[in-house]
Amino acid sequence: MNLVEWFEKGLTPEQYINGMNVNKEGLETILQKFEVPTEDEAFLAKVQAENLRVIVLTEDWCGDAMLNVPILLKLAEKTNMQVRMLLRDQNLELMDQYLTNGTARAIPIFIFIDQEGNERAVWGPRAPKLQQYVMDQRSQLPDKEDPTFADKQSEMYKQIMQRNIEDESFWNEVYQSLKEKLQ
Repeated sequence: MNLVEWFEKGLTPEQYINGMNVNKEGLETILQKFEVPTEDEAFLAKVQAENLRVIVLTEDWCGDAMLNVPILLKLAEKTNMQVRMLLRDQNLELMDQYLTNGTARAIPIFIFIDQEGNERAVWGPRAPKLQQYVMDQRSQLPDKEDPTFADKQSEMYKQIMQRNIEDESFWNEVYQSLKEKLQ
């Protein structure tokens, strides 16, 4: 399949959100509260003029998707960019073309295409500064053989999820990373 066919196969953002079973409240909180910076009119006009569309590889259980998807949707709203969502686990043929570090099916992945279906940019699964934050948090975990590892890892993921939902600096990191990718 070419990227236009993948795009056409996807769910609308509304269909995706309505079908969510996990992380819906967090995604909707970010979607409601995040605002694209008003001083970015020139950038937004440039993106809108490119008439891009975006394919989103995602799953509702993914905390990174919960954070990143609403930021993308706000950007798309400001630039009239059409968005279609594909569930990663049902679309491995496409997912396996966008592996992180050549091995990981990490999501979300945003594939920006022009009207002919040519890939213009790919973003994901995290903004670089947020990737560093997660790596720093992981480095503080005990060894995997440590009996407290599972509990400490679980607590770490809960804290990251909470920051994803509440920390506006995280939202701005995602937006700035997307902006850099599209400039």
